Amino acid sequence: MRKEKDSLGERDVPDDVLYGVQTLRAVENFPISGGRPHPQLIRASALIKQAAAEANMALGQLEARLGRAIAQAAAEVADGRWHEHFVVGPFQAGAGTSHNMNTNEVIANRAIEVLGGRRGDYRLVHPNDHVNMSQSSNDFFPTAVKLASLALAKRLLPELRELEASLSSKGVEFDGILKSGRTHLQDAVPVRLGQEFTAYSSAVGKAATRIERACHEVEEINLGATAVGTGLDTHVKYREQVAMTLRALTGFNLRPPSDLFEVTQSMGSLATLSTSLKLLSLELIRIANDLRLLSSGPRTGIGEIVLPPVQPGSSIMPGKVNPVMAEVMDMVAFQVVGNDTAVSLAVQAGQLELNVMTPVIAYNLFSSMDLLRNGVQAFTERCVAGITANAERCRELAERSLGVATALSPYLGYERAAQVAQEAQARGLTVREVVVEKALLTPQQLVAAFDLRRLTEPGLPS
Repeated sequence: MRKEKDSLGERDVPDDVLYGVQTLRAVENFPISGGRPHPQLIRASALIKQAAAEANMALGQLEARLGRAIAQAAAEVADGRWHEHFVVGPFQAGAGTSHNMNTNEVIANRAIEVLGGRRGDYRLVHPNDHVNMSQSSNDFFPTAVKLASLALAKRLLPELRELEASLSSKGVEFDGILKSGRTHLQDAVPVRLGQEFTAYSSAVGKAATRIERACHEVEEINLGATAVGTGLDTHVKYREQVAMTLRALTGFNLRPPSDLFEVTQSMGSLATLSTSLKLLSLELIRIANDLRLLSSGPRTGIGEIVLPPVQPGSSIMPGKVNPVMAEVMDMVAFQVVGNDTAVSLAVQAGQLELNVMTPVIAYNLFSSMDLLRNGVQAFTERCVAGITANAERCRELAERSLGVATALSPYLGYERAAQVAQEAQARGLTVREVVVEKALLTPQQLVAAFDLRRLTEPGLPS
């Protein structure tokens, strides 16, 4: 053990850990979830400390020998070392102070070792005076959350574009397959199966673009605001210098805030990102449910498409196969919608100069992006890519649909066409059979009216 002291007094800290007394107190105070910081949050935190050290050295605020040791220690953490010493769970002191001090203490103690000292000898490198120089938890932690969110979004977006492409490919593959459209879950005018899948692709593409736009907002970082937005205890050029340094370290298009007070008070950009994930999830739920409905049966449901069988579906019914990949996509998306509710509540809970609920915003944002990345990848590879069409079933239902009576309106008028549809339903006939029986159209009109492919495109009968 080693002795460490903070403003509350002295404590024994295990000598084999890089964290210090303030982290020890946080672990004791917040045994809530049993979790650890997200690896991307740890990496983002280290990059900020490295950028701050380099910026402060460049501005003459930090002795080069200390700054280099801090930058080296931080770079090691960013590269994946020492993560086991980040032990403060996601539910912690408001505004992320506990995580900030965990980061400061780990990097300070590692920098001390780089300089040849012993852990806990903060006369060499101090967690607050040196590692936290020109920072407050109130600008450090939101910036760390933003960097981690950008990194996770960068991993999510390719999976969304892959799903978009897979759905688009099915749109092309199924373009020649005519089927009944459905509105209100009732017969509607014909569509092509490919048109349905192309629309799904467009919806996913638009959702991905919303996330990209949200990321642009998130690229405005908080560094330089310090405690309340005044920039107290920072060099006048620090804000621009640290943003430039961090931009080079991360590759993200980071920029200083236009209003230091606004970014300190408001978590609006993170709310925008969370909302974009929710909107994506709503589309994914809709698409997954459509696939479940269209594949229902296979004998007693709609049965227009066949989802790839990936596992037996019942412990009691032999041969049953369930749409499990669409079901799990639903469950992932439901969770993300719930996460967004937690984020929304935390975002509105900001008071005066600060939102102290940032840790729970981070927890839910990171969870959403991890779940979506894994869920979308599995959904694309194990469901969408293997979908096949039952073209014969599609054609059968399209021809039996009462929705084709809409094609009669230009010839017979709405009222007479409705009567034909009602008679077809009452007698168990197709609309075409009633028209032929009653000789309501000429042979040429009959061909034109019941050209199902033509009914899937804009235009009037020639």
